[in-house]
Amino acid sequence: MNQDISKIRNIGIMAHIDAGKTTLSERILYYTGKVHRMGEVDEGSATMDYLDQEKERGITITSAATTCYWKGYRINLIDTPGHVDFTVEVERSLRILDGAIVIFSGVEGVESQSETVWKQANRYNIPRITFINKMDRVGSDFFRVIEMMKERLNANTVIVNFPLGAESNYKGVVSVIEGKAFIWDEETKGLAFEEIPIPEEYRDTYLRLRNEMIDKLSLYDEEIMDKYLNNEEISSEILSKTLRAVTLSGVIFPVFCGSALRNKGIQKLLDGVVSYLPSPLDIPPIKGIVPSKNSYETRKPVPEEPFSSVVFKILYDQFGKISLARIYSGEVKRGDSVLNVNTNEVERITKIYLMHANKKVEVPSAIAGEIVGFVGLKSSKTGYTYTDTRHPILLEPPFIPEPVVSATIEPPTLQEQPKLEEALKIISEEDPTFKVKYDEETGQSIIYGMGELHLEVILERIKREFNIKARIGRPRVSYRERVRREAEGEGQFVKQTSGKQMFGHVKVVVKPYDKFEIQNLLRDQIPAQFHQPIIEGILESASSGILAGFPVMNTLVQIVDGSYRENEGTEIAYKVAGSIAFKNAYKNADPVLIEPIMKLEVLIPKEYIGDVVQDLNARLAQIIGFEHRPDFEIVYAYVPLSQLFGYATSLRSLTSGRGTYTMLLHHYEDIPEKIYEKTLKKVRGY
Repeated sequence: MNQDISKIRNIGIMAHIDAGKTTLSERILYYTGKVHRMGEVDEGSATMDYLDQEKERGITITSAATTCYWKGYRINLIDTPGHVDFTVEVERSLRILDGAIVIFSGVEGVESQSETVWKQANRYNIPRITFINKMDRVGSDFFRVIEMMKERLNANTVIVNFPLGAESNYKGVVSVIEGKAFIWDEETKGLAFEEIPIPEEYRDTYLRLRNEMIDKLSLYDEEIMDKYLNNEEISSEILSKTLRAVTLSGVIFPVFCGSALRNKGIQKLLDGVVSYLPSPLDIPPIKGIVPSKNSYETRKPVPEEPFSSVVFKILYDQFGKISLARIYSGEVKRGDSVLNVNTNEVERITKIYLMHANKKVEVPSAIAGEIVGFVGLKSSKTGYTYTDTRHPILLEPPFIPEPVVSATIEPPTLQEQPKLEEALKIISEEDPTFKVKYDEETGQSIIYGMGELHLEVILERIKREFNIKARIGRPRVSYRERVRREAEGEGQFVKQTSGKQMFGHVKVVVKPYDKFEIQNLLRDQIPAQFHQPIIEGILESASSGILAGFPVMNTLVQIVDGSYRENEGTEIAYKVAGSIAFKNAYKNADPVLIEPIMKLEVLIPKEYIGDVVQDLNARLAQIIGFEHRPDFEIVYAYVPLSQLFGYATSLRSLTSGRGTYTMLLHHYEDIPEKIYEKTLKKVRGY
């Protein structure tokens, strides 16, 4: 198990839906010898799409993890979904990855979800290489996609290889660094490829791109600059070394091309993964908070440091719960006791697995830089930190977006209610963007998710995996609430219990703000040990606003004053007082319901544009732009989520099944006055 950490690559494959992520993953597994038969998404035989629904729908729903080897390097590969409803899978993966391959379709280029995953990768400072896929398709245009990457992503690109042939005549690639061309043999499914001299008609393009590469890299390397100025030969080794350095620093993004479906260009991309993407040693040491000191410390990615890890995904199989984790430092062995830093519980790791989609290989130990599955961690959740019991450190969890739709769910019979509750509990542990609440007034369970497809997939899972034919209500928008003006509120809690007087008294001010934030402005009016309970009380109240029970956002809450009585102050009293103070202030601050606005991108053949735009206008859309492509149009718009339920069916009918769309949450805004009262009545039910 003693893997050389410098030869580990923890990478993700990210892209817009249908750009070819899972197909590329399958080819990587085939060429690295991990599988002996190529899976195909269209046939439903892809290894990485292991859920029944993924096979049927032809989309990736969860991020599958697998380990493979290329030229002595170990690649831990995560295949993530492209559909925006499953964006949390991308967030979770990015938190624990060191590098990524971002795929763009050679036909469609940079699409809306491509922009989203690029921004997510920017947030985590992930070094990336890019792969322009589908070079064999009619309408593919390598250099147009490069321009789109520059314009829409502000990406500073360096072309490592470019297409040899186009569309149906696509044969292989020309390597700008090696100064050679490579063509793939279709008879061997791309296992065999041949090195040839660069054909004459490609030499000018090759020389231009090589000069562009040298130009860019000379800005970051003195040796290249000197040789360039002195007209000396610059070796491919120097170019590769410098390209690796600038890729790791995130200033340049190398570009590869190929056709995953036609088995061309994949081995050169794998060479790019080991040559240009980071090992765990290339990443800065992980930083976290030491709870006992409340100060930051770092852990280096070496086995000699104390053990630390972050759980990024929970899976359940027939044997129970598996916690997928990234080990950041140290070493852990089967049977070790570890600390759950989030709950302060000590738990025992009974088994350690290397994962291959839904298959597992048991190993005795694991070290820094590895991605493994732990069995035995009963209280683990996504984002939890596990460490050596003597050296706790709390590491940053992944960002989890808030769900935007909800629906009621009920079992077919009352006897199956406990079974349904257990199923919902397991799924919400596996998927942190799926939430469940119990409505005391109606006695119904309400489920929350990222979109209609998300809730559909969950309902289907409940039917198949738990054998419960649950019924789901019509999806509803998950609104938010905010305040429109400043107001003050006071909360006092006085109670006698078991002969002991309990007292808590707090004053708060609420005001409009660009996010939800609590500022503690107390000095010595209330002892410090009661400040956190006050904050907890406010957070509890703010999770369910008084207008319609939706979370409060875009509000600043300032804890400004309060009082204390000796021997009567208790944590529970100040928590309740904080909650009451917030409710009173909120009530007086002219609260209003706000709705999620989605950014919509609709791809349609030209002849349908009039009907589609007319339909969008009827849905209160704000059209923000059009993009003309050779054989289709793209419409960009902001649309209230409430107007988009059932849009997939409408678009299919308007475009004879040829239109597609993607949407993602862009912002929240006030509901228009003319429909505000009607909307409020509808969501309240009175």
